[in-house]
Amino acid sequence: MSLDQSNVIDALGIEEASGRVILVIRNEAPWDGSAAQLFLLQEKLNAYLSFALDGEMAGAYPDFAQRPVGLRIDCATPPDPRTLHLLGHVRRQLQFQDIAIEVRVSQPGDPVPAASPAHDCGGGCHCN
Repeated sequence: MSLDQSNVIDALGIEEASGRVILVIRNEAPWDGSAAQLFLLQEKLNAYLSFALDGEMAGAYPDFAQRPVGLRIDCATPPDPRTLHLLGHVRRQLQFQDIAIEVRVSQPGDPVPAASPAHDCGGGCHCN
């Protein structure tokens, strides 16, 4: 999946350790920090948050209704500085809703990860 499908939830599942519902955004393209890519990421984040907070998720998945929510971005490359800055801002805003956001950078050949968050951005990351 790519960021341009902002109205599609790429994946979701339950994190076993916390019981949190994890909504997963997948981005296979390299992060370039362009205005267009940041806009698409914002649109995708808005769609995910609307799905989780406006009752759509509870309607589609009643067992998820009372669970805490987290967002995870699975990506092929580490986010660039502009994207990290945006994710840091988003993280600060989501803390008020008790929603975690994490980034997982996959390596070539990695299996598709399950819905359990990990932080793997490397040094200087402001998203965690």
